[in-house]
Amino acid sequence: MKRLALTGAAGRIGTLLRPLLRPYVEHVRLIDFHEPARLGENESFVRADLTRLDEATAALEDVDGVVHLAGIASGIDMNAILQANVLGTYNLYEAARINSVRRVVYASSNHATGFYPRGQIVSPLDPMRPDSPYGLSKCWGELVGGLYYDTCGIRTFSIRIGNAGTYPNSERSVAIWISARDLAQLVRIGLSHPLIAATVVYGVSDTEEPWWDNEVAAKLGYQPQDRPRDHARIEEPSEGPVALAFQGGGFCEINHDGIIRTRDAEGLAKSLETVP
Repeated sequence: MKRLALTGAAGRIGTLLRPLLRPYVEHVRLIDFHEPARLGENESFVRADLTRLDEATAALEDVDGVVHLAGIASGIDMNAILQANVLGTYNLYEAARINSVRRVVYASSNHATGFYPRGQIVSPLDPMRPDSPYGLSKCWGELVGGLYYDTCGIRTFSIRIGNAGTYPNSERSVAIWISARDLAQLVRIGLSHPLIAATVVYGVSDTEEPWWDNEVAAKLGYQPQDRPRDHARIEEPSEGPVALAFQGGGFCEINHDGIIRTRDAEGLAKSLETVP
């Protein structure tokens, strides 16, 4: 990997990853609305709006791979999410196709499966269960990656990032936190491993209370270096019964009617017994 593009480079995760990725590539092209602070010697900045295909195409000219972090990371404004996360991601892949970029690392989210119950181990092979408009947009992005692999061979490594905060501040985040250096390790795997096609893994450090089966990441060589419990500063934010029931936490409360439902096979079997 010689020339790498990093979208959303001025954001929090982009800022954390930049110094950890620079040593592994010849040049990093930072793409965002706002110019990031303190460009490194092998960094350049391109201002681009990914909702415009012409700007996305120009931004990806002559790069070998993309780390796609750009998008709205929270909220329920569906119009904004459709523009930034849905159209922006589609244009990113179309621009990659036009420029013959062969590899994308896509910043997906744990909110793509946020409606699984806490305590249930979830695999990337399990069905998506988005917990919010944001989570739904991340499902879309993973599916776009699959489409562009099947149609033109662009390889995508989708990382369902857990909690990428500075430190875990709740018991939920202890279960799903990932350090910057562990996330950077996953990104490097996504940029280089030859067996990646349209591959999905979870972005989590070496947690003692796992919610996710991350065997795929381990087989690709992922060896997390940090343990969330060692970095925790528990602040115990208040959570309602819906948030406490599901892996997505507070995102699951968006427009929720308060009834805790199940999709497990046992619950379905009991429901079918009541059908005349």
